[in-house]
Amino acid sequence: MAFVLVKENESLENALRRFRRKVQREATMKDCKKSSVYLKPGDKKRMKEHRARKRIRRYLRRKREREIW
Repeated sequence: MAFVLVKENESLENALRRFRRKVQREATMKDCKKSSVYLKPGDKKRMKEHRARKRIRRYLRRKREREIW
């Protein structure tokens, strides 16, 4: 669980910004969203393959962009 101690003379906005950054770093929200819905094993496999294809396409697109320059 992420927590932030508010320092003296620190605005609430700054403390909130530090808290959000800490939560993001710990991937708390990502884990919460991932475990909120049950996926069947076949669906998990399809999602994993989809992410892999997307990652490869992104890699190839960036590689092509670098070759142009």
